[in-house]
Order: sequence, then structure tokens, then C-alpha cells
Amino acid sequence: MKNSTKTLLAGAVLAAASASASAQQVNVICSVQADWCNMIATVYARTTGVKINLALKGSGEALAQLIAERENPKTDVWFGGTGDPHLQAAEQGLTLEYKSPTLSQLYPWAQDQAKQSGYKTVGIYSGPLGFGYNTELLAKKKLPAPKSWADLLKPEYKGDIQVANPASSGTAYTMIATLVQLMGEDKAFDYLKGLHKNIAAYTRSGTAPIKAVARGETAVSISFIHDAPQEKMQGFPVETVTPSEGTGAEIGSMSIVKGARNMEQAKKFYEWALTPAAQAFGAATKQYQLPSNKSTPVDPNVPDFKKIKLIDYDYKKYGASAERRRLIARWEKEVNSLPR
Repeated sequence: MKNSTKTLLAGAVLAAASASASAQQVNVICSVQADWCNMIATVYARTTGVKINLALKGSGEALAQLIAERENPKTDVWFGGTGDPHLQAAEQGLTLEYKSPTLSQLYPWAQDQAKQSGYKTVGIYSGPLGFGYNTELLAKKKLPAPKSWADLLKPEYKGDIQVANPASSGTAYTMIATLVQLMGEDKAFDYLKGLHKNIAAYTRSGTAPIKAVARGETAVSISFIHDAPQEKMQGFPVETVTPSEGTGAEIGSMSIVKGARNMEQAKKFYEWALTPAAQAFGAATKQYQLPSNKSTPVDPNVPDFKKIKLIDYDYKKYGASAERRRLIARWEKEVNSLPR
């Protein structure tokens, strides 16, 4: 990165100047990578005097916690994780309607996420779905790099593809929702049945397949491609591509919990987290999603959205609880039950 962590810290001091320490703490569930969460907590406490009580949880676990705490919320802000569970939390009345005065500074996709939720969540980053592949393993097996969804059905990839389980992973659910929108539902499920024959393992975590690719445990993964640069920086032979037919993207989100105990501090943290200085901490901790604030410097490792064929993903429809449950149940019944 061009800016050192010290520079980011200095910028964050200015960005957080308005977040006074009138209360001493804010309780945050953080659903991004641990290094990113910890940097946020450290910098925010240092620059505002307000302590962040941090809980690191995946987006599915975070939603389950908010549901369990509905009558007596212990969380103030939920930061990060795929947007679908945030939209479900909004739908279930678990999060607060809050219209940030900084919305106009965000990319349209982040503003749309806020509008679709009734301003109960907001987009803080985005990352496209694609394929990761191990260049050395493909060369050894004399396999071409996949370039399309259709390529993944080829028999030569049998046993060489990993993807997460959509019941536990937002990444994999994004794949199903993307294919349904791209092909139509019945054709998408025919495709998933064909893909199933080539799958070596359905992992619990959405990031596990790209890590398996990097370490030569599988040749190809279906992953968010912003998870690959960090593996490549560690010297692993991993490359990425987005499918030629088109693909979807996640919108990582942030929400204020309805009935938050530290509401004033929750809103101040929320505003701080939308500033360019705060959003730069993603790339500072080697996480390469596209930040939602248009003024945030974009690291060269962030995927170039202008070069990716993105579908017009219906986040409201496919983020709804009933639609998610229905599609996952259909996948379990028609796809995951099949032999491989």
C-alpha cells in the first residue's frame, strides 16, 4: 500500500474527532477478518477514548445472536459480513432505521442496500464472486483454467472443485442466487446437479475453498475473488477469474441494533465506519473488497469492477428470509442428497 498504517491512524484521528467519549463503550459484532476487526477496535479506542467490546462472529452466527437477544439486546452495532443476513435482520425488525447524513458519499450500490432495507442497514464494501485456481496443480493435471460457469461442468474437473455449503455460507448462497438470476431457477438447479458431480467437498466456511486452492488441496474454488490476493502474497500459486456469462457480488453491510444499550455511541461508530479513513483499514489488513465510500483510496489488489460482467443482482428478493430458506431447502433436497 502507498499509505502506511501510521498514516491511516493519523487520518482516523481526524475522521473520528466528532465521536466524543461521552459514553465509554460500544458493543460490536464484527463479521470481517479478525485482523480488520482488531485494527478497528484498537484505532477507535485510541482516537475517541471509547472502548469497543468486540465479538468476532460469522454473519450466520451474528444473525442468530441478534434473534436470541431480541428482547434484551446486548449488541449495539453489527459490522460486516454478507448483506443477506443484514437484510433478514432488517426484515425481522432486529435493526434500527437510521439514515446516515453521509449516504450521498457512498457508491450507488451501497445507497441501494440502505434503501432496500428501509435504511436499517448500509453497504460498507463489495466483492465479486468468481473462481480461484492453483496454477501449478492445473499444469500438473494438464487442465485449463476455467473461464465460465459452463467450464466447471466438464468431466475433467471431477473431484477438483470446492465450494462452501450454502446452509452455512453466504458465499455459497450468493452462488445459488446468482445462478438462479442468470439462468432461471430450474436451469440453475440442473446446473447445480451437474456441478455436484465435480465437487470434492462442500466446506462450512466461504473462505475455506480458496485456502484449499492456495495450498494445493484442490484445483478450483468458487469464491469471492477478493480473498485471493492475501494468499498470493504468501507465495501460493493462486489466480482468479470471473465467469464470462456474468456473476454476482456480495455487499458487506453494517447495521445498528434496535434497542441498543449504547445508542449514541452506536451512531457515532456507524458514522466513523463510513469515513474513508476508517474504510481504508480493510486494505491495510490485506482485505481487498471495494470500500463503499467513493473517496476511500482503492488498493490495486481490489478487483476492477469495470472489467467484470456483473448481473443486476436483486439483493432485496434474494436477501429475504423466506427466499433464502426455500432455495437452500431445494438445494439440500435436489442437489446435496445426490451421490458424487
